[in-house]
Amino acid sequence: MLSIRMRRTGSKKRPFYRVVVTEGREPREGSFLEILGTYNPRTKPAVVEINRERVTHWVRNGARLSDSVRTLLARHLTKDRSAAPAEALSAEPTAPAPAPAPAQAEAEQAE
Repeated sequence: MLSIRMRRTGSKKRPFYRVVVTEGREPREGSFLEILGTYNPRTKPAVVEINRERVTHWVRNGARLSDSVRTLLARHLTKDRSAAPAEALSAEPTAPAPAPAPAQAEAEQAE
C-alpha cells in the first residue's frame, strides 16, 4: 500500500523533512516514488511547500496520508482560501450532513 509521509533529511538536531510517496513497508529513510514537497519546522513561521495537485492525484490512486502529513496539511495549507481542505485529501469516507431539525425548517419557510 502506498503512503504519503515525511522523510527526514536534516542533520543532527536540525530537522528538515520531505513529503514523499513511498511504499508502506519501506523504512522512513528508504526509497520513494516522488517528492511532493518540503517542510522546514526550524523557521518562524514554519515553511511548508507542498504540491497539492500531486497529493490529490496520489490520494485518488489509493495512497494514504500519514497522521503527520494530514496534520501538516490541516495546520499550514488550509489557512489560504485557495488551498484544498484536508478533509478532501483524506482517504476515509465522510458521512452526509445531518438534516435540519423540523422546527428550523418551519421557521425558514415562515420567513
